[in-house]
Amino acid sequence: MKTRATGLNPHNRFQPIVTDRQFDDGWHRDPDDELRPDSIATEVTDERVRTIISRNQSPDVPFDQSINPYRGCEHACIYCFARPTHAYWDMSPGLDFETRLIAKPNAAQQLRKELDKPSYRVSPIALGINTDAYQPVEKHRRITREILEVLAEYRHPVSLITKGALILRDLDLLADLAADGLCSVSVSLTTLDNELKRKMEPRTAAPAMRLRVIRELTAAGVPTGIIIGPVIPFINDHELESILEAAVAAGARQAHWIMLRLPLELDELFQDWLQRHFPQRASHVMNRIRDLRGGKNNSSTFGERMTGTGPYAQLIRQRFNKRARALGLDKSAHAPLRTDLFRRPGGEQLGLF
Repeated sequence: MKTRATGLNPHNRFQPIVTDRQFDDGWHRDPDDELRPDSIATEVTDERVRTIISRNQSPDVPFDQSINPYRGCEHACIYCFARPTHAYWDMSPGLDFETRLIAKPNAAQQLRKELDKPSYRVSPIALGINTDAYQPVEKHRRITREILEVLAEYRHPVSLITKGALILRDLDLLADLAADGLCSVSVSLTTLDNELKRKMEPRTAAPAMRLRVIRELTAAGVPTGIIIGPVIPFINDHELESILEAAVAAGARQAHWIMLRLPLELDELFQDWLQRHFPQRASHVMNRIRDLRGGKNNSSTFGERMTGTGPYAQLIRQRFNKRARALGLDKSAHAPLRTDLFRRPGGEQLGLF
């Protein structure tokens, strides 16, 4: 299906009624039939949220607060760990995740309410974790920009992760926040190969465009790094050093890596993708993944799930660290975001009157 990573819609594990949507009843076998769809449009539903800041206590991530302006993601990355969350909304983690989005139009309004609470304690907010805040739908919905406007007004620290070039639209806000040590950006850079990008991340910015994003953010004074995530055995692992080199040349000063994870329905989706695009490598890829996960296709153990275990994980770690050191990259290159500039418009004592 054009511009989509998968044509599958695996069963929603919370739905007691199972519908076999993959059954071929013989219809639409003619590829020239105009009724046979070769693409599917994005459908967006609005949700009026009661809260917008999510909190977590995972030791594997460097933040405890996050905001997701959307549910689902039009970028359609086949490996996205957030796909299984779509099942909570009675939709499939497959094609539904890419095409049936939920937008939160009152996100900025709700954020303002939460920041105004006397009990709120300032901690950096990660913007766009279970979704990409700069996926295509953001161009006209502008929910992410509204959130950034509130954060800038309150001088609240924020970090962003994206694969989207649309982030350059908000360079004015990001540069303003960064000037006070309130903002950092991580660009997800998984490959420099355009063909692999089209297969693996159909609607994301091209690798060259992501390098441009790094250059322009860095030039504007926004601390910018990269995440090579995920590293996929026999698919993009050979690019590890070249990705680091290209990122440094573009101005990145920080880098991290994450190993492929296959939680819940993502296992079926990824294996189907492998068989379609890399059938000759599929068994090798899955065997290596099982080596990383103690003989299983996935492991959710804290401290291991982001990197895996065993000789292959150690090899990736050594390769990454060796090249990163040679290039002057450092996991701690960015100073911690400031929290002492937080202010509530109208004054801290406004609630007393």
